[in-house]
Amino acid sequence: MASTTRPAPTVGFDLDMTLIDSRPGIRACYLELSARTGTYVDADLAVTRLGPPLAEELANWFPAGEIEAVADLYREIYPAYAIEPTLALTGAREAVAAVREAGGRAIVVTAKYEPNAKLHLAHLGIEPDAVIGGLWAEQKAVALREHDADVYVGDHVGDVRGARAADALSVAVASGPCDADELRAAGADVVLADLTRFPAWLAAYCEGDTEGLDAARA
Repeated sequence: MASTTRPAPTVGFDLDMTLIDSRPGIRACYLELSARTGTYVDADLAVTRLGPPLAEELANWFPAGEIEAVADLYREIYPAYAIEPTLALTGAREAVAAVREAGGRAIVVTAKYEPNAKLHLAHLGIEPDAVIGGLWAEQKAVALREHDADVYVGDHVGDVRGARAADALSVAVASGPCDADELRAAGADVVLADLTRFPAWLAAYCEGDTEGLDAARA
């Protein structure tokens, strides 16, 4: 099949449950938050629904008038409790490296507080070209457009919405709270089981090989 080589791409990646498994660290942070505030937070439940902004999760446990202050406390204690236990997901480093090897740029666009996102990436030795925090769902399109992203990779239906709002190709990985069927139903262009499939997918994408794209899917 004839293929047309594409220009080197700019690829955006989500952070939590796309590049990193932050569940152990976030669980530890919620337990400490609960201890400091005296308010019960089901940390095991909270880490099953990562993706949306922190305030949305805190609203399940704290009165509206307390959320801003509690969020500030959470972000303050986060480095001490959440960075060390967090691991890179399988294939994360290789996925970022694949973008570089293709001559492209890799950026991270996340709802997480940007300084804490940068701490995670530095701790794990993942070095994107740019990190933009504090953006969720369609808001992510602002950063994706600013950086001329061709592709956005994420694990949540909110990431699919962000990619589509930016007119970027949505590549979804079923490594987070949304399964493959949910991601497809949300409009993902490609759904991969995890990031280990991404380098092969990217190689096919760069070559304009639609058969290769299909073959790399989950």
